[in-house]
Amino acid sequence: MRTVWILLQKEFRQIFRNKALYPLIFGMPVIQLIMLPLAANYEIRNISIAVVDHDHSTYSTKLISKITASGYFKLSGYDQSFTQAFKLIEADKADLILEFPAGFEKNLVRENNQTLFIAANAINGVKANLGAAYLASIIREFNNEVRLQWVQPGRYSPIPMVEIETANWYNPLMNYKIFMVPGILGVLVTMIGAYLSALNIVKEKEIGTIEQINVTPIKKHHFILGKMIPFWVLGNLVFTIGLLVAWLVYGIVPAGSIALLYLYVCIYLIAVVGLGFLISTYSETQQQAMFVAFFFMMIFILMGGLFTSTDSMPEWARWISRCTPISYFIEVMRMVVLKGSGFKDVKMHILVTLGFAVLFNTWAVLNYKKTT
Repeated sequence: MRTVWILLQKEFRQIFRNKALYPLIFGMPVIQLIMLPLAANYEIRNISIAVVDHDHSTYSTKLISKITASGYFKLSGYDQSFTQAFKLIEADKADLILEFPAGFEKNLVRENNQTLFIAANAINGVKANLGAAYLASIIREFNNEVRLQWVQPGRYSPIPMVEIETANWYNPLMNYKIFMVPGILGVLVTMIGAYLSALNIVKEKEIGTIEQINVTPIKKHHFILGKMIPFWVLGNLVFTIGLLVAWLVYGIVPAGSIALLYLYVCIYLIAVVGLGFLISTYSETQQQAMFVAFFFMMIFILMGGLFTSTDSMPEWARWISRCTPISYFIEVMRMVVLKGSGFKDVKMHILVTLGFAVLFNTWAVLNYKKTT
């Protein structure tokens, strides 16, 4: 223990002597946790729409006003022909085209039926699909309002209707920030644990101090522990700061046990710090370590379930996601923070993460070559 304690003193002095690490460790997570949930918005707004109105009737004008007043669309063009409107799409000034046929109001009143044409710029498939869905929803609502205006009170018996009532559990207001903040906090803790630990040993290789340590009688597991514990402590500190930011800025208070969160985070940090040390044992320069760590972080972020559900991925992608520790961390964060899940619900996640911790750290210890 005395050997590990001396190594810990050395590591903490070395970390806090580097003033450039202060903003990276403490400032960067806070700024990112405040900014990213505001930017990572699942709602699509400011959709540019070009309107081609061949009817110029009261109903077409009311529908256009209803679309622009919805808050999702902005009118980018009011053209006389589809060709003119299509030029706006080619110039990336419009995302959708809505075309009213001639006699729109007349046919709607006389035949109770009329068709509108919607063209979507599908280069951005997500924006096109959601924009067309929003527009179709607004048109359906307008259609229902028109039908209610035509119904004469007392002449017809009420039409039977099936009403649907929905209840959104755990996030009743469908606030995307409540969904995103726990996941982003998981990514930030992973970056602190994996990146800094990966660069630490490689830095000692570059400046030559690793050779001085190698000629001492320090055992490999003592050396790894001395390197691991400081970043484990820093990771827990960043996690605590993240919880405070989530509470102060977004009003998010974990519905479940905070002690359970810290239990899982302690195990998870052992795994990701071990991954960082494993990367450093294969790297000779900090540049190599950064590129390898960046490779894994991109997979973790895009396939860990932060932005898209892993259930909607192809089968091969789901298997890769199951092999990334961050996917379990994001699930546990959302389960405990939003649903209030207990130990039984996350027991399997804890066991799998413990397996990652044993695998990465054992591999790092065995791969670290201590030469004399």
